[in-house]
Amino acid sequence: TGLQMDTPTVPALIWPHQPLVRTQSSPASTSLPSAPHPHTTIPSMSLSITIHVYPGLVYDAQMQKHQCKCGDNSRHPEHAGRIQSIWSRLQERGLRSQCERIRSRKATLEELQSVHSEKHVLLFGTNPLNQLKLDNHKLAGILSQRICVMLPCGGVGVDIDTIWNELHTSAASRIAAGCVTDLALKVAQGELKNGFAVVRPPGHHATHSSPLGFCFFNSVAIAARQLQHKLNVSKILIVDWDIHHGNGTQDAFYNDPSVLYISLHRYDDGNFFPGGGHPSEVGTGAGEGFNVNIGWTGGLEPPMGDAEYLAAFRTVVMPIAHQFSPDVVLVSAGFDAVVGHSSLLGGYKVTAKCFGFLTRQLMSLAGGRVVLALEGGHDLKAICDASEACVSALLGMEVEPLSQSVLDQKPCDNAIQSLQNVIHVKDSADTVDLSYLQAQRRRLRRDSDSEAVSAIASLSMRAVSDRYGQRRHP
Repeated sequence: TGLQMDTPTVPALIWPHQPLVRTQSSPASTSLPSAPHPHTTIPSMSLSITIHVYPGLVYDAQMQKHQCKCGDNSRHPEHAGRIQSIWSRLQERGLRSQCERIRSRKATLEELQSVHSEKHVLLFGTNPLNQLKLDNHKLAGILSQRICVMLPCGGVGVDIDTIWNELHTSAASRIAAGCVTDLALKVAQGELKNGFAVVRPPGHHATHSSPLGFCFFNSVAIAARQLQHKLNVSKILIVDWDIHHGNGTQDAFYNDPSVLYISLHRYDDGNFFPGGGHPSEVGTGAGEGFNVNIGWTGGLEPPMGDAEYLAAFRTVVMPIAHQFSPDVVLVSAGFDAVVGHSSLLGGYKVTAKCFGFLTRQLMSLAGGRVVLALEGGHDLKAICDASEACVSALLGMEVEPLSQSVLDQKPCDNAIQSLQNVIHVKDSADTVDLSYLQAQRRRLRRDSDSEAVSAIASLSMRAVSDRYGQRRHP
């Protein structure tokens, strides 16, 4: 016998996967090799020992120090209370004690440069305490180019939204990237079952050479690059369900067929921040078809909710993800689509429970190797509820099911139109206007019909072969 690790608990998949054809928005089949399986057998062991692999959590209070000098959180939606509240909630609900907490660390300058330019990394990844260790001549030239703006609150920012704290922002941003990276590496290697990174500042708007929208370093993109560089992971799926499009992540992998990027975001014909993420943005060169944008349009009439996000996962996200067959799933887990956010910061009505449900769906991929990293989300109750739901899902806990009325609800007309802008797959396009349960019943009916046809065909073949056998052997 051998030393065996627990197989990751994967909840039953609610819809069976059907193969897809190559389309504008679905990735081509790929023959890339799989990542190493996280279950290890040592034949020389004479006893069978089970090692329990737990979900991982990562957090560091140092990230709270990235604060505006004005000290007024009410003027800054992205503030330290976000991660502090989530971490406290996970403790109160007893979820932290059921997970393995990993040590935090700063991402190295080299890791940051796997996604960002050297100039960007030196501008925003160094502070007065460690600048002396670097080439002073080069550093002085670069730091003289750092452009800051005075904010209405009296503080300093790199733009009107994104605050800069000379002593703490670079460290917090590097810790966020280092935490997400290490969590992803440990999950990919099977040391952890899956994981959730409670980090800030967020990352998915940060581009190759520019901070944007509260973001300095693109933590999820950096983690993906390190999975490629350090572990030779062949296929990585990034799902970005923050209500704002992850323009920086899209840019980082736009021509890379080994990273499938799928974003669900409020688009409104380019009128919602940051303005990108049109369904026609599908990747370029070898990466064409590996960038999928579900850009919701139609504003808040009505606001998107559970029925619309369930329809998106059922008709676009999960079919394409199953076909891609990733080795690891990274989630840019922004929770600003959760009910409770103002129209300026989101305005959608997705429930926290729904995000737990979507997490369970993603756990059916990649042997359950799923890593969530906090992005946006600014209503404290909403982001705590959603984080609790997602960590509960990662733990495989029995969670309260979605209500019958939600499962029976059809997506709104604006959502149907938005999904039809993405879908070029007949199987999904035929059911996009159905409720979750209607689509499930149709799928089951079709599957049972095809089984009946197969059974009749096999009976016919047996009858033919019996007759043929009787003629040969009277």
